[in-house]
Amino acid sequence: MRTLLKLLVGALALPLAHAAAVAASAADSYPERPIRIIVPFPPGGGTDTVARVVAAKLTEHWKVPVTVDNRPGGNTVIAADLAARAAPDGYTLFLPIDATLSMNQSLYAKLPYDPIQSFAPVTLAVTMPMVMAAHPSLPARQVADVVALAKSRNGSLAYAHGALPAQVAGEAFKASAKVDMVAVPYKGSGPAMTDVVGGQVPVIFDALGPAMSFVKAGKVRAIAVTSAKRSPQLPDVPTMAECGLPGMDLVTWIGFVAPAGTDRAIVAKLNGEITRILRQPETSEKLGAMGMDVVASTPEQFGQAIRDDAVKLGGVIRAAGIKLD
Repeated sequence: MRTLLKLLVGALALPLAHAAAVAASAADSYPERPIRIIVPFPPGGGTDTVARVVAAKLTEHWKVPVTVDNRPGGNTVIAADLAARAAPDGYTLFLPIDATLSMNQSLYAKLPYDPIQSFAPVTLAVTMPMVMAAHPSLPARQVADVVALAKSRNGSLAYAHGALPAQVAGEAFKASAKVDMVAVPYKGSGPAMTDVVGGQVPVIFDALGPAMSFVKAGKVRAIAVTSAKRSPQLPDVPTMAECGLPGMDLVTWIGFVAPAGTDRAIVAKLNGEITRILRQPETSEKLGAMGMDVVASTPEQFGQAIRDDAVKLGGVIRAAGIKLD
């Protein structure tokens, strides 16, 4: 009996050892061909910037083309569905934002992807506060001015948003300030800001990253940020809480994921290289100048952050009564 048991154990061990050796070999030789990074927004926004900075450095280090594939629309659902259905071989990466994996499940009755089960977290890349900004011609320099204008215009004052986190911030502002405003959606931060700079829409809620250059250039006026503390990049701009609106502690984030089922050794290799790039002084300085704070987490830390934000942000969404279908 003992001899038979040993034979059975040995027979099972051989394929397991072979599978482990094959996986190790695949990770050792990875990457051998071009890598695609799917971005759920048009070129020019904060997510696109993070993708292109990392893609350029991955190309340089690994000597294989790493390209950015912009797939905007559907509050990031279109890109997420494409990424979730991609082969789990490490040659397709995706840059979700907090909306993609922590908000959409509270906004849609049905999604074509599972925010938790469809992806393998690689790293939480950056976080950033959101900012409420206005066209310089708008007679509003403080949050109280925006509130007064919104009330005087009987709900007709409009705000632009190019991503779901910005819409959540806008709706949370409306609920907290007890005002009504018209939400004007765009397929990305770039188009939204273009119309605000052009005067078509007077107010915008946007991630600080893509908004930073426009604020610095004086093309829009920053009114307040949504983080608990003031941004080092805009030290003179108050927080919403400082302006009398507590509970507006909202930050957005950008991360890297792969399709679920991607070999863990490949995920680890991607994590090691991407976090190394993010922590390089030139990278952190460039992203920091755009209002982004580099995180560069482990896959496990990113997975926990996704789950934690699903609870927190889901509560904000339900309290604001936001529904997209």
